Amino acid sequence: QVQLVESGGGSVQPGGSLRLSCAASRFTVGDVASAWFRQAPGKEREGVSAMTGGDGEKFYKEFVKGRFTMSRDNARNMLYLQLNDLKPEDTAVYYCAADCTINYRGDDWFDCDYWGQGTQVTVSS
Repeated sequence: QVQLVESGGGSVQPGGSLRLSCAASRFTVGDVASAWFRQAPGKEREGVSAMTGGDGEKFYKEFVKGRFTMSRDNARNMLYLQLNDLKPEDTAVYYCAADCTINYRGDDWFDCDYWGQGTQVTVSS
């Protein structure tokens, strides 16, 4: 059974950092497009970052560019999201996803087949 399991969430002050991890099993993360999404209370889920399978080209939503970094460790079959300079508006449940479709402009991703359970990130002073 395919699984994605996130970890690394927590509570930090504004300006702080967190590193989210996503462990994949039963498939190879390097072979498929993967992504991170988030959902804040009362809001719709939104994409944060995505990475193509193979060469690992990365895409970011404008509101996290320069602050968040997505990476992948093929040997460990892991996905990561480094969150720096966190702001209160970054508070949300963060989800990793895999086997996604990235549109040709690289500004949207959707139709992900596999999802993790989510990890809470809270940014507050």
